[in-house]
Amino acid sequence: MTHIDLIIPKWPDGSLWSKVVFRFPYLSLTTLAALCPPDCRVRIIDENVDSVDLDASPDLVGISLMTPLAPRGYAIADAYRRRGIPVVLGGIHPTMMPEEASQHADAVVLGEAEGVWAHVIEDRLANRLQPFYRASGYSPLTALPLARRELLNRKAYFFVNTLQTTRGCPFDCDFCSVTQFYGNTYRMRPIEDVVREIRSLEGRFVFFVDDNIVGNRAYAAELFRRLIPYRLKWASQSAITIGKDPELLGLAEQSGCMGLFIGFESLSQDALKAMGKSFNVVQTYRDRIERIHDHGIGIQGSFIFGTDTDTVDIFDDVVRFTEDARLDAAIYSILTPFPGTRLYERMKADGRILSEEWARYDMNHVVFRPRLMSPEALQLGFSRAYERLYSWPSIVKRLIGWRRNMQLFVPMNIGFRRAWQEVMDHHRSIP
Repeated sequence: MTHIDLIIPKWPDGSLWSKVVFRFPYLSLTTLAALCPPDCRVRIIDENVDSVDLDASPDLVGISLMTPLAPRGYAIADAYRRRGIPVVLGGIHPTMMPEEASQHADAVVLGEAEGVWAHVIEDRLANRLQPFYRASGYSPLTALPLARRELLNRKAYFFVNTLQTTRGCPFDCDFCSVTQFYGNTYRMRPIEDVVREIRSLEGRFVFFVDDNIVGNRAYAAELFRRLIPYRLKWASQSAITIGKDPELLGLAEQSGCMGLFIGFESLSQDALKAMGKSFNVVQTYRDRIERIHDHGIGIQGSFIFGTDTDTVDIFDDVVRFTEDARLDAAIYSILTPFPGTRLYERMKADGRILSEEWARYDMNHVVFRPRLMSPEALQLGFSRAYERLYSWPSIVKRLIGWRRNMQLFVPMNIGFRRAWQEVMDHHRSIP
């Protein structure tokens, strides 16, 4: 029997994401496990919740890498390869940096793995792994196998029901790796297949991992209608544009939507234009937020610090907006020029990138030279903004008053508060 280990490396110790306990599993690995031949023994190892046994002897190791996980992933790969165990690397970072990744792997999968994974395993068994694999075209979302959730350490996650209904995003933001990875496509899974998988789940809470679940309005409306009989509680990611669509909001509410992750990114329209995100209109933010809240749907907002229009005033402005608009939760990020994005290429050409130490590319560390403040001011402002955001007074101000989504957002806020405190304790402990 062929033994395959699929691994997600842990986040760097100084990153907020290494401390967050509000976790859900990576759908990519449970899907990849389902694509393995039935006679394979497959293990999924998420190093954020389990230990990697570097003394184990699988027949093949697959490691999925985002940019900040690359150094740790390379170290794991090197340890296995020193013992003669072949390693395949895949994910966004190896796709954007294939030559770098190939120094730590027997094979690198470029782009989506569904179309080539069976070929990779076949070549491994025949001892003829190729240096690179790339599927021709992009994978259709028809007949996707059911994710192998039974392989997960269920107790380690807040919930395990991750599902995908669409892939890609119809927008093309300057800083985002999604479009580069998925080829500016937006593909929709047959709704009947989604419903069939919903029926197979244990529990009623689902997180749809779509990058923008309302990227195609007609599809989203029909999906929400089909979900209504199942009495789910679900969350996903969405563009703010849903806030101007009363019918779609109503259907989202009826189908059990508890919360949406929405990328506001900036309070500057000029910054949004530079990002390629002009469909976000700052002057409509408050109205859109109120309409979404009126439907009992919570919002985790995303804001980026360090754009070329940002001064040191931006931190207080964004925290004040987050509190006044009563966003249920928020994620603040430092602008990060991920490899493969237009932002990276432009900053590289301008000589503004200060570090290519990939572990620092976690959106918590400054790795470039800002225009209107120093790198130190950006780092300090970011830290102070997070400290205020997840202070008790801010949490109470944003969440006071009953909403049906409190069971999601109260634990989320407490979890982020604890995680941020642990991050700061970690940094204070470094000499």
